[in-house]
Amino acid sequence: MSLSRRDIIRAGVLVGAAFATALTGVLKDRFAFKSRKKSVREFNGKVDEPSLKINEDSDIILQMQSELKYSLQKPLEERKWGMLIDLRKCVGCYACTVGCISENKLPPGVVYRPVLSEETGKFPNTRLKFTPRPCMQCERPTCTSVCPVKATYKRADGVVVIDYNQCIGCRYCLTACPYGARTSDFGEFYTNNIADNNNLLKGNQKYESGPFFEYHKEQKRKGHSSPIGNARKCHFCIHRVERGLLPVCVTTCIGRATIFGDLNNPNSTINKIISKNDVITLLPHKNTHPKVFYIL
Repeated sequence: MSLSRRDIIRAGVLVGAAFATALTGVLKDRFAFKSRKKSVREFNGKVDEPSLKINEDSDIILQMQSELKYSLQKPLEERKWGMLIDLRKCVGCYACTVGCISENKLPPGVVYRPVLSEETGKFPNTRLKFTPRPCMQCERPTCTSVCPVKATYKRADGVVVIDYNQCIGCRYCLTACPYGARTSDFGEFYTNNIADNNNLLKGNQKYESGPFFEYHKEQKRKGHSSPIGNARKCHFCIHRVERGLLPVCVTTCIGRATIFGDLNNPNSTINKIISKNDVITLLPHKNTHPKVFYIL
């Protein structure tokens, strides 16, 4: 016995609608660009010269992996994680988005790494531009100060996180974030309300209720317990990073458009690329000082 073609199409529509809901809330005119060349030393903080030898002829993923393991030897407060996205290399494949959904078992309507698209030019000479938009991990986050129970805060290494056990689901942080980088988990599942005349889909599927490991804790979406009802956001895959693994969005990028590393390491790949290019941040006039940079 198998699902009918109609059931499969309907399931696909539900998945597509989840992406559309997450993306349409962030309009392209909310983003202002300001180009500037940043100095490595401008990031401040305690800086150690790395003794690790990197083979610059190796794949950039392997270089970043080695740098990551080196930085993990330093105390938490001496690291400063950052991300650089080269929009010239982004082809809009959505591998980062899908990889993130798989890694964090994200439900419908919750997307940590949407890819915004914009059509430019005049027909027939048009093109699409793609802008991946993770959490900006701001140096001065507006989301943390509005939380009435201090459930969201910035760690010593600059990563903004959420304590699901403390979050009361008030959504103040969603409103405060100028980048639209936070969403709410409303307890939905991809297989909700799918017609199944053959009784093949009885309740939520195992892949939807299986464990995931955000913030180094085994999490499960069940009933009305956290993270259902909570605010949710990108966290640079900190559960992977602190075990020596790069964020999923970095390793799944087919064009090597996403660079990740320690901004407090002046010899890191991310700092070398930043120092040689004009980089921008989103909404610089908000003075949030994002730690996600872009090359146009």
